[in-house]
Amino acid sequence: MSVNHYENFPVGSIVLPRRLRKPTHAVYAFARTADDIADEGGATDAERLQGLGDLRAELDRIGRGETPKTALVQRLQAEALQPFGLPLQPFYDLLSAFGQDVRQKRYQNFGELVDYCRRSANPVGRIMLHLYGEHNPLSTAQSDGICTALQLINFWQDVAVDWQKGRVYIPQDDLQKFGVSEAQIAEGRADFAFQRLMAYECERAHKMLKAGSPLAKTLKGRMGLELRMIVLGAQQILHKLEANRHDVFNRRPVLEAKDWWVVVKRAVLKK
Repeated sequence: MSVNHYENFPVGSIVLPRRLRKPTHAVYAFARTADDIADEGGATDAERLQGLGDLRAELDRIGRGETPKTALVQRLQAEALQPFGLPLQPFYDLLSAFGQDVRQKRYQNFGELVDYCRRSANPVGRIMLHLYGEHNPLSTAQSDGICTALQLINFWQDVAVDWQKGRVYIPQDDLQKFGVSEAQIAEGRADFAFQRLMAYECERAHKMLKAGSPLAKTLKGRMGLELRMIVLGAQQILHKLEANRHDVFNRRPVLEAKDWWVVVKRAVLKK
C-alpha cells in the first residue's frame, strides 16, 4: 500500500497471496484511518473520540445486518468481512485501543501495557490468521506474541517521538526501577541508566518475538514468507537499538533498503 506513514513491518505486501491482498488492504485502510483519527492533525480529544465513535457505529450497523454509511467501511464489509466471514470483535478492539491513546498517556506497569497491545496489535494478527484460514489455538497464541512484540519494539524505537505527543509507554514502575525520570526523556539523555532500562525492555520484546516465531514456519507458502520477513525485520530493529546503545534520541533506528535485502534473503532461506 502507498501510505504516508513509515512502516517497519508492512502488512499486505506483494509477497502475500493475491487472494489475500484486497481484504488485507481493506483491513489496513480501516485500521490506518482509525489510528490517524486518534493520532494525527490538530483535532481536540473530544473530536478524536467522536470520530472513533462514528467508526464504532458503522461496525454496529454491520452487526445489525444494516449497510454501513461510509465508503471506508462499505469497502471493509465487501472485500473482507463478508467474503471471509471475519468477526467484528478485532475491529472493536482496535477502536478501543485507539481511544485509549487519546485518553491515557501513561502506563503504571508492564501488565497494563500488554493489555493495550492485546487490543492495538494482536487483532491484526488474528485477522490475518482468519483470512489465511488458520484457527489453531497455538497459532493464535504465537501470533499474539509476535504482534505484542512488534508493538513494543515500535514503542522502544519511538520513545522520543511519543514524548513529543505527550505519551510515555515505558511503564512507570520500570522508570522508577532503573532510576530514569521523565525529565531525562525530555532532555534526550541516553545515559547508562537509560541504556539499562531500554536493554531490559528490548529483551522482553525479544523473548515474546522468539516465542511466537515458530508460527512463521507453520504457515506455508507466501503467508509464511511474509511473516518470516516481519519477524526478521523486528529482530533487525532490535539489533540496531543495541548497536546504537539504545540512544533513540539522536538516531531513531529504521530499516533501510539494504536491511530489507538481508531480511528477504534470510526469510527465503529459512523456509
